Amino acid sequence: MADHSELITTAELADILMRPDLRLFDCTTYLEPVPPGSRVPYLAVSGRQTFEAGHIPGANFLDLQGEFSDPHTELRFMMPPVAQLEAAFGRHGISANSRVVLYSIGTMMWATRFWWMLRSLGFEGASLLDGGIDKWTAEGRDIETGLAGGYPLARFTARPVPGLFVGKHDVLAATADRNTVIVNALGPQFYKGLEPSRYGRAGRIPGSVSVPAATLIDPKSKAFVPLAEAEQVFAAQGITRDKRVIAYCGGGISATIDLLQLHRLGYDNLTLYDGSMGEWAKDESLPIETG
Repeated sequence: MADHSELITTAELADILMRPDLRLFDCTTYLEPVPPGSRVPYLAVSGRQTFEAGHIPGANFLDLQGEFSDPHTELRFMMPPVAQLEAAFGRHGISANSRVVLYSIGTMMWATRFWWMLRSLGFEGASLLDGGIDKWTAEGRDIETGLAGGYPLARFTARPVPGLFVGKHDVLAATADRNTVIVNALGPQFYKGLEPSRYGRAGRIPGSVSVPAATLIDPKSKAFVPLAEAEQVFAAQGITRDKRVIAYCGGGISATIDLLQLHRLGYDNLTLYDGSMGEWAKDESLPIETG
């Protein structure tokens, strides 16, 4: 079994906290409810306040919605132009020689989103802190408070990797492609359309299979489940290494947990539908499936 591991343990991180090339980031965002009838499905709130209340010593903060998303669309968290990302990552001190470690509070999906974005830009030096700050604090490790100290400015040069993000027309075409598996990372109640969707029409992309991101994370430790367990989950849904995988969720965030685990298992034809149900469910021209 392959293990293209981008994970770093809390003990390993503790050993390298003083490395000058380390760039350690809290990536947390919170999704808060909005009143019924609102034009947006949720309010995306930066995790900066909880970062300042407590973070791993030396860490800085990345604001996904503030600096790293396309500001010219109503869809949340969409991949912005490469030039915007080069400038933003450079402001945060990331260069080709940086050792980047990412974590988030409560769920790994904000950290895995940044990992996927960096990978799509050709940057391979990013790791996920397995278990995040939840595991770090549970082990009684040091925490500091206050504002981010900042890293020295750097030059981040992207080398974009094609095919890691796709749009709705590519996904629609893929629904008829027997060599592609479309994976829904939302919970089973949303996959089946049993509960109202905050994105629009309830249900899923036709033909997609269900691998909830939550099943790939240990709920107690917040760490990723063992690879053997993840392999069984994917295999049960007919996901094999000879097929292309397109993962989606509500806003292109939790699906990156599925992509991270598939990457660790050695799958190499992986794609994220960036718009996900935030786009698909609102477009009446696109088919939807329930049950």
